[in-house]
Amino acid sequence: MKVLIISDSHCLTNELVDIKKRHKDDVEFMIHLGDSELSSQSEEMSGFSAVRGNCDFDTNYPNDMVVLLNGVKVYLTHGHLYNVKMTLMNLKYRAQESGASIACFGHSHIAGAEMIDDILFINPGSFRLPRMRKEKTYVILEIVDKHANVVFYDSEGNVVEELSTKEHI
Repeated sequence: MKVLIISDSHCLTNELVDIKKRHKDDVEFMIHLGDSELSSQSEEMSGFSAVRGNCDFDTNYPNDMVVLLNGVKVYLTHGHLYNVKMTLMNLKYRAQESGASIACFGHSHIAGAEMIDDILFINPGSFRLPRMRKEKTYVILEIVDKHANVVFYDSEGNVVEELSTKEHI
């Protein structure tokens, strides 16, 4: 199962549509991790399972959610409620409480994926204002037989190899 994950697009509209079109035949599920700053009813956000970020004013977005993807529990949140700019500890505890093997978050605008205490943490970075890298990034996560293949892409759809990883979950 392949899942598109994006975060912190901050009012971008055409770019979200372009990414959806680019991967419409590749992915079975799409996630937006907050700070779209768009209405949950907007055309650009259609098809996304989305959580609310600190810059989202639409209260129809939940603060967090747990989804089951190919038999794997995935915890989704923006991250601002867990202080992710300082530490992943609070998010780790919440992911453990929810029984998740993967925790996806944004907020820091810093792209990365890493295993911590048997939980795979994925931050797709920001598609509008990246930090620590020049590329505007998003992720395609593939889950097969308790393995996660995390592939980062730049705004042109090119793979960002140095960020991409494969992990056992």
